[in-house]
Amino acid sequence: MNRKETFCLTKTSLFHLYFLHNVMYPLVIVMHCITSPPLSLQATEQAKEEVKKVLSVLNHHLNTRTFLVGERVSLADISVVCSMIWLYKQVLEPSFRQPYPNVTRWFQTCVNQPQFKTVLGEVKLCGKMAQFDPKKFSDMQPKKDGPSKKDAPPKKEKAGKEGGKPQEKKKEEKEAAPAEEEMDECEAALAAEPKTKDPFAHLPKSAFVMDEFKRKYSNEDTLTVAVPHFWEHFDKEGYSIWYGEYKYAEELTMTFMSCNLIMGMFQRLDKLRKNGFASVILFGGNNDSSISGIWIFRGQDLAFTLSDDWQIDYESYAWRKLDPDSAETKTMVKEYFAWEGEFKHVGKPFNQGKCFK
Repeated sequence: MNRKETFCLTKTSLFHLYFLHNVMYPLVIVMHCITSPPLSLQATEQAKEEVKKVLSVLNHHLNTRTFLVGERVSLADISVVCSMIWLYKQVLEPSFRQPYPNVTRWFQTCVNQPQFKTVLGEVKLCGKMAQFDPKKFSDMQPKKDGPSKKDAPPKKEKAGKEGGKPQEKKKEEKEAAPAEEEMDECEAALAAEPKTKDPFAHLPKSAFVMDEFKRKYSNEDTLTVAVPHFWEHFDKEGYSIWYGEYKYAEELTMTFMSCNLIMGMFQRLDKLRKNGFASVILFGGNNDSSISGIWIFRGQDLAFTLSDDWQIDYESYAWRKLDPDSAETKTMVKEYFAWEGEFKHVGKPFNQGKCFK
């Protein structure tokens, strides 16, 4: 697979991950409103409005496209179609979906592909929005064991003082030895999974408190407070500073796509946040841009190699370890942290910055 194919695959993955992240939450709320006891009318209407916003964005994206990415079905189409299947079957009645013809056209094109039909079967679009049915909901609930009220034997008359003792004893035994609940398959599988090992467990503790620096960076002035605090407390034995530059700048096109590339990498590195920090900048404009940034990691090596989950994106960057005592590093940290400066090594104007913290 050449670099261009890899980049296209990355774009596909980023698109469907980003879309699923932003679309699934409102969809789940709407489905919850339909299939379980109704939430407040305000919450239901708010959820529907969120769905409409997402559909509007998707409708605009598909205005000149047959599929989400490229000219054929991709992983993006498969993922998003599957996330919307019950929305189209239960919620999007004709009047609801009418303003979004491109989305419906794309959805029907996908679900009518032979490969989709093999898995999903015939998908019939919603004719009328489903409503909560309390009787059906009640019938779906698991029935409790034991006789019903109708079948229950008549209550015995209260016994005297001596007659009440055995009942009290039985009650105490019941409280003393409650029945253990059986785990379902999902809980059993989770319990059987080995605990994830901390990738940084082999490193000695450091005096540099990353969270304290992040609070300074987020809440106070960067140049007068955060940067001086960083250099005052930075532990060059326990942490290292790296410069990362995206290798394939010639393949970057629209700036919003380049930003999605950066944010997609951040999302996949979520478990690294506790021991890492980065300020990454997009320079230039559409079809003439570059991506580079300053990264701080615990330890003296690139942190990405410590976990398989962190190795998806880092090979697309050229990495250079910086000397914390050099004037060049001091300047680069100042400029990248503050998102302002000459950036002499870049040769393109600042466009926007993104922080991993």
